[in-house]
Amino acid sequence: MKFRTARHTKDLNRIIDFYGRILGLKLLGEFKNHQNYDGVFLGIPGEGWHLEFTVSDVMPAHHPDDDDLLVFYSTSLTEFAAIKKRFIINNVKPVKPRNPCWEKNGITFEDPDGFRIVISLAM
Repeated sequence: MKFRTARHTKDLNRIIDFYGRILGLKLLGEFKNHQNYDGVFLGIPGEGWHLEFTVSDVMPAHHPDDDDLLVFYSTSLTEFAAIKKRFIINNVKPVKPRNPCWEKNGITFEDPDGFRIVISLAM
């Protein structure tokens, strides 16, 4: 089984920058003007999952809350520190998670659409 989560966004370039350059995911594919949608697939090559983000002339009507999370587990303390540093030097400030588990076991940020991601060491 493979996994894809798809989300419509209002600014595809900001999402690509956030999840690609800052978080470190790779561009796995993209499409243009597919039934009025443009989109990208971001993930880690060879893994069984990826994120899809799309834009169209219809604006998203999302209402993220503080418990809507994507959780990314780093494989080492070195990787965790490097990811955290990329967020900080790009002026992406951590936010306080609602669930205290994520404050104890990681660091939480908001993406350009207001959805939260957690970077954590494997628990």
